[in-house]
Amino acid sequence: MKKKAVAQPLPWFRILLALAIIGAFAYGLWFLSTSNTSKPEPLADKPESVKAISPKTNELEDQSSLPVLEEEQWEFIESLPNYSVEVDIEEQQVSQRPYLMQCGSFRTEAQAEKLKAEIAFQGMEAQVLESKGKNGIWYRVVLGPFDRKREAEKGRHQLRRANINNCKIWFWN
Repeated sequence: MKKKAVAQPLPWFRILLALAIIGAFAYGLWFLSTSNTSKPEPLADKPESVKAISPKTNELEDQSSLPVLEEEQWEFIESLPNYSVEVDIEEQQVSQRPYLMQCGSFRTEAQAEKLKAEIAFQGMEAQVLESKGKNGIWYRVVLGPFDRKREAEKGRHQLRRANINNCKIWFWN
């Protein structure tokens, strides 16, 4: 036996909510378009304001009797161009061991060669090294040797921009 599809009731709550939101939005637009379109009245028309301004004019007369400020002279404007600072820079320590950057380790040589080709498109030369361990043969994709870690970091950042991530930098064994 097939059951007849039951007609679902109309979602009145959602319809009313949508109409209320649309109505509130329309009211907000109408309110913003009609609010404060007239200019405010000038303050000078009121007699109370004139009385409040008159004491201030006396203050302005008092300020005119103040002594004149002398022109300021700044010493640092002349002394700054001749100023120099000596900074002691320590020499970078050069490592006795070279660095290598490993970007991948794969079970198949084809995967390693694919990554090597992607690295070659970035203008860098990679090597595929075969490693035999207790859990089988691995094909490692490495770059280097680098004399300084900074050179290896520069290469790693270049590869990251090409979306080749997970490169690690270690000492060359």
